[in-house]
Amino acid sequence: MGKNEQELVIGIPRGMSFYENYPFWYGFFSNLGFKIVLSDRTTKQTMSDGSALVVTETCLPIKIYLGHIINLINKGVKNIFVPSLQSIAPKVYNCSKIRGLPDLVRNVVKGDYNIIEPTLDKSAKNRGLYSFLKEAVLPFGITDFEKIKQASKEGWRVYNNFHVMMRSGMNYKMALKFAIDGKVLIETPERTGTINVALISHGYNIYDERASMKIFDKLEKLGVNVYTALQLTDEQMQEGLVAIGSHRYWANSAEMTGAAGHYLKDNRIDGIITLNAFGCGPDSLMIESMIRKAKGTGKPLLSLTIDEHTGEAGFITRLEAFIDMLFRKKRSKIVSKINIDDDYTPQTNVCENVLSK
Repeated sequence: MGKNEQELVIGIPRGMSFYENYPFWYGFFSNLGFKIVLSDRTTKQTMSDGSALVVTETCLPIKIYLGHIINLINKGVKNIFVPSLQSIAPKVYNCSKIRGLPDLVRNVVKGDYNIIEPTLDKSAKNRGLYSFLKEAVLPFGITDFEKIKQASKEGWRVYNNFHVMMRSGMNYKMALKFAIDGKVLIETPERTGTINVALISHGYNIYDERASMKIFDKLEKLGVNVYTALQLTDEQMQEGLVAIGSHRYWANSAEMTGAAGHYLKDNRIDGIITLNAFGCGPDSLMIESMIRKAKGTGKPLLSLTIDEHTGEAGFITRLEAFIDMLFRKKRSKIVSKINIDDDYTPQTNVCENVLSK
């Protein structure tokens, strides 16, 4: 390798693409002998640290990400993985903040650390996955392409196992834990809730418990079964994009517009909840198309916006009101299906016999 194994330490922030892609990076880096150091889970301090570095209008996920960078630096991690994900498929792009993430981190976060910043740009020549992976490990002196290819296979194995378990209905924490442990458990969970809701958002908004204010736990307590984009296949999300009259330009439009389009057609789903960060331009456009389509289908949709100042009390009130409305709507449908036989005649023979005496 050209480097001592003790130097193969890489820090990964719990933010942005972490929530979908960490299973791959775990398998990839572990196979090459790296020790992976994750930042701590998001706290109020994480948000505060990140927010202090950028202008107010910066979206919440970026503020949180910067806070996680600071957390890793405070842990003494020297090499921090900050990929530049320009384009994930030909003419399918990420937003400018994600594309310029390494430059943003470099300019606002001061400290003794190195940014490991490979670039993935499938809309450009020779900037595909293997180029991306080689660039990720080159700073550590790893150049053996066969080892990199083998590590990528291990990354995909862990990644695919994680997604298989998510699509079976397993919750995020369990699916991630089993995938990291090298296990696959396909167990369809028993859904005991009365109402089915599709939660539409990016992984970094809903699986970060501090950012989402533990929205899954809140909905479960309200008797709600929650469905997300990670429970859908790529084909289902693509069909959803078509159903909603859109096409894939933004890298995350599949998990947003595509998932919404699929669940709006799904008769099991009673309502849609979108959760977006304040100031996110691409999300505001995608959610607008969801709202128009939801009106056409008659399926209720609640749009929630979050930032670092979002109050939990108001958040809970809106959730409770929406779920209560879904309960009443579903109950009225059940009642309306009860057919009362207008020709029913009560048995009066007993009464007549009594009167005749």
